[in-house]
Amino acid sequence: MFMRISDGLIGAGLMCFALAACGKQGPDAGAAGTDGGRIECAIGAKTDWTRDCVAERKGEVLTLRHADGGFRRFHIVKDGRGLVPADGAEQATIDIAGDRQIDVTVGDARYRLPATIAGVSR
Repeated sequence: MFMRISDGLIGAGLMCFALAACGKQGPDAGAAGTDGGRIECAIGAKTDWTRDCVAERKGEVLTLRHADGGFRRFHIVKDGRGLVPADGAEQATIDIAGDRQIDVTVGDARYRLPATIAGVSR
């Protein structure tokens, strides 16, 4: 089940996804995960998931960095959508990957992020 972020169907709980687990930089620096903000990602068509990407948050901007030097940047929004791509023209989609994770897909890049999702029991 894929949902566009802009559909607003994800619920207000998604916007509260656990960015505290993502690596943080600058004035918002806080408790990063024990693995330095590393997240699972699959960059490129038909690639396997690896833990080679790094998530960095600075204010309301989330940057997901690839091992090859590439990156995607998102705005964190509080209107129920959660994340909005900050660069490029490609739409992002979200798939709920469990009670505490979402998969974000933009183009041929996929990211697995920790999340607090409304309506999902723990």
